[in-house]
Amino acid sequence: MQRAYDTLLAKGEDRRELILSAAQRLLARNGWRSTSLAQIARAAGITPAGLLHHFQSKDQLLHAVLDARDADDDARADRSGDPIEQIRGLYLRFEKSPDLVGMFAVLLIENLEPDAPLHDRLLVRHRAAIDTIEAGIRRGQHAGRYRMDVNPAVKAVEIVAFLNGMETSWLLDRSLPIAEIFEDFTQSLEQQLMPTSTT
Repeated sequence: MQRAYDTLLAKGEDRRELILSAAQRLLARNGWRSTSLAQIARAAGITPAGLLHHFQSKDQLLHAVLDARDADDDARADRSGDPIEQIRGLYLRFEKSPDLVGMFAVLLIENLEPDAPLHDRLLVRHRAAIDTIEAGIRRGQHAGRYRMDVNPAVKAVEIVAFLNGMETSWLLDRSLPIAEIFEDFTQSLEQQLMPTSTT
């Protein structure tokens, strides 16, 4: 009996992942305003009723998709590590998870207004990203690796702006030499943050 239940549970999880994947693709292409639950169900190969068994509303599905994106970010992030090294390899996420990158970029643009349904959540996530980078720079300063005359709060905003801008630029033109761009940016960061060596 337990085995049958486990099999049923696994099938449910598989179907849920299928729905999330279809939603990511459609949201990246059409945005949330132009994507219906019926379209997502069709793309996932299930009925609308089958989709509603897993997600009771479009709002719930949107948040589940963002939960998946946040979990993907959290799995790759080392928030206690060196921010420069973290940023250096972030372009790999673009190539590995283009649907997640595209979906997030589109949802961010669609929810800039304070009354938009995902505005508050995306704003919290945006501020958390800035806070994480700021904390990393401050750790580097306290450890003597980074210059003390750099304002961590300002530099963190600049870095997040670069990352958001690169996501949009890459989605528009995937022929960009993304690895070279990120390497150049991180080298520039090192020059700005690292103390000048004296001989």
